[in-house]
Amino acid sequence: MGLVLTAAPAVEPITVDEAKMHLRIDHGDEDMLLASLIAASRLQVEAVLDAALITQSWSLELDDWPDGRELHLPIWPVQSVEAVRISDRDGEMVELGAEAFSLDGASKPPRLVSISGDWPSPGTRALGIEILFTAGFGNSANDVPPPIRQALLMLVAHWYEHREPVETGKPTASIPEAISALLMPYRTVRI
Repeated sequence: MGLVLTAAPAVEPITVDEAKMHLRIDHGDEDMLLASLIAASRLQVEAVLDAALITQSWSLELDDWPDGRELHLPIWPVQSVEAVRISDRDGEMVELGAEAFSLDGASKPPRLVSISGDWPSPGTRALGIEILFTAGFGNSANDVPPPIRQALLMLVAHWYEHREPVETGKPTASIPEAISALLMPYRTVRI
């Protein structure tokens, strides 16, 4: 299975100015550092939540379909599925029509459901299925739930204050529990 980001988000969920206000910074000397911390914080939160915060495009490649009629997509929320392609015996990718599947993009995890009951088998053994989809809460920072945005501000502040590298044998500065608590309602529960 391969999951590839094909179009990154156009904006970050919080701005440098918002981070500066949160940190009470009134100069521009560290704007580049703050932009880097914002991007790193977004990536960290997205990894923890298996989520896309701002609209972004992904490609998922599979060898074969899972058993059953449902395919769980690895990132939520899914806004749309642009294409489902399956290889034929010659290795050419053939697109399934939109009438062949249904998307439940808001569930956790999001589901792609076969309408007919059985998915068509790919003609090649490796990477014979490609799904192109768009994920994220929306195009702007205001589409991201406020608790996640607050957690991002707090994580940026935490990393801004704890910039030193970790030294073997010394205690590390762990992520504050308040950040985890803000993100908890958005985490995917695994059994």
